[in-house]
Amino acid sequence: MQIVKEYVQRWYESGLDPDEYVCHNKQGNLVEIEEAATGERRTVLTFCTNDVLGLTHEEAVKQAAIDAILKYGTSNSSTSVLSGRIDLHRQLENEISAFKHLPYTQLFMNAWMAMQALMDAFCHLAIPVPGFQNTRETLILTDVLNHGCIVSAVVNAGTRSGKVFGHSPRVRVKAYRHCDVNDLARKLRRYAQPDDRIMVVSDAVFSMDGDIAPLPDMLDVLQNYPGSVLLMDEAHASGAIGATGRGIYEHFGILPLQAVERGIVPLIMTTFSKFAASAGAAISSHVAELKPLLDVSPTSIGTISLPPPVTAAALESIRQVRSSPERVQKLQENTRYLRSRLAEHDFLAIGETNVIPVILPQEINPKLYARELMAKHGIWVSPIWFIAKPRIRITSNALHTQADMDRLVAGMLAIRDLLYKPTISA
Repeated sequence: MQIVKEYVQRWYESGLDPDEYVCHNKQGNLVEIEEAATGERRTVLTFCTNDVLGLTHEEAVKQAAIDAILKYGTSNSSTSVLSGRIDLHRQLENEISAFKHLPYTQLFMNAWMAMQALMDAFCHLAIPVPGFQNTRETLILTDVLNHGCIVSAVVNAGTRSGKVFGHSPRVRVKAYRHCDVNDLARKLRRYAQPDDRIMVVSDAVFSMDGDIAPLPDMLDVLQNYPGSVLLMDEAHASGAIGATGRGIYEHFGILPLQAVERGIVPLIMTTFSKFAASAGAAISSHVAELKPLLDVSPTSIGTISLPPPVTAAALESIRQVRSSPERVQKLQENTRYLRSRLAEHDFLAIGETNVIPVILPQEINPKLYARELMAKHGIWVSPIWFIAKPRIRITSNALHTQADMDRLVAGMLAIRDLLYKPTISA
């Protein structure tokens, strides 16, 4: 462990370690936090929560979780294929299928496990079956800025347990430039072989840049490869884009069925930690056979199923979203307002969604900027300095008021003026 100790020490010396805060209470966007290093407590206005529709404190959602505990207990204590499946799981899967317009849905504990399960199932067919042999290689194309759960799953797609036990043909992974459909097309022309099983995977909304994948153009490219699979990670799209929050297909005014009609297999990953006031993830498809395959993938069969209160909270949250689309409209209205106010003051806010990355002048340390904003103005934002280009990552949500957003912009402007000393050339 000596090398670990030396590495972390140098990490601290370099100022790369994130500041640590402990939450003691939360009411809407007001959070009582403790600075772990000093023990100091304060109540701050947060712009870094992913509770985009403000449902974590919705009374109906909290009551659903409580009722589930009273009925089922706190845990299912097993995997779904053994003894851990409850009726709430079926209800949640059906609710997601209706929400995403894809009839077959499988639940997972989180997005990382969902992605890994899908790669095992798709590339290696999960478990060996007597008398069946897969001879077709898999080609995976992935956007270079995809989320870490995708990166982890695809880079290990050729070596995970399905490969070990199934002796499947090889898996080839190629990256294409961020949201560059022309590069995607070039990579397909260059690397796709006649008998390949092709999968293209992308974030729908990119978690660090706040932009949206060019879905219609991607479909145009993939229709030239009949049977190809298009997997969209809708972690930051569900509840946030589209007129009623259904995600990227609704945002562009199309249905997954239209992709099917063009010979493309649409897959959608939904997560519950952003819009659905809970935790967990799901993969949805129009292919009935994918669901049982996912259910016995190594990632599923060796892991406990979603606990009852978590399942119930997600289920009630999605029902709230479907019955009250005005929550989504309020989120989108707040996003437009905050982005316009930042632009008025010459902040470089990239992207187009409620994930609002603000690129600071290179002379400003994002961690110091965020510290000053909290200390002097009681506002909590996320500084990003080691996993992407340095920036302040802001997330707007449906509970923010215009006064909240004006306070944020005023504070950001004051701290920028405090820290930024541009060089004036002669």
